[in-house]
Amino acid sequence: MNFNQDFDQFQATLTVIADYHGKSLSEGVQMLYWRGLEQYDLAAVENALWEHSRNPDTGQYMPKIADVVRHLQGRTLDQASIAWSKVDTAVRQVGTYADVVFDDPLIHRVIADMGGWFRFGQKTDDEWPFTANEFRTRHQGYRIRGDVPPYPRVLIGIINAHNASEGFKTNPPVLIGNDLRARQVMQGGTDEQLIPMRVAHGLVIDLTARRAEAA
Repeated sequence: MNFNQDFDQFQATLTVIADYHGKSLSEGVQMLYWRGLEQYDLAAVENALWEHSRNPDTGQYMPKIADVVRHLQGRTLDQASIAWSKVDTAVRQVGTYADVVFDDPLIHRVIADMGGWFRFGQKTDDEWPFTANEFRTRHQGYRIRGDVPPYPRVLIGIINAHNASEGFKTNPPVLIGNDLRARQVMQGGTDEQLIPMRVAHGLVIDLTARRAEAA
């Protein structure tokens, strides 16, 4: 959250929640809530406050900072699991030879952080559960921070990585999930190199060697 832009709205929401629970919060306590939750997205924090208040088991108590964080982390873990399900399905059904665009920009960022789309196709069955855990942890971490860092507009597959290096025509990406949101993700991404060049270069060399062996 941004202090200059969001604090007044956050304070207003917190005051309403406190009034509902019959509490009066001093400015110092309100600032304590702010400091404890400022790393999160404002809309997500407001939603967590209302979720707590609607919960039949906890709704009678004024939510503490820890209660809000618990709601936020639970939801971000669910989102990370949904995101991983899309990735897992795409690897199995589309494969990592094709370029892909998901409908979640954080999927792009996490995959870039983990070495790129083509690397997922190189994972063994034994490595796959650890890959899943790492992906979910990274995705959840970005969700909790509440911002969307720069991400690649398209996740490059093996074929287009090779074609681009040889100056050949590249194929359009496969859209994964909601088509409209995937196109928005593509529009909002960057073409800057987010994957280490040595990784991409190694991929092209590896693919060229494989094709030479096959020939």
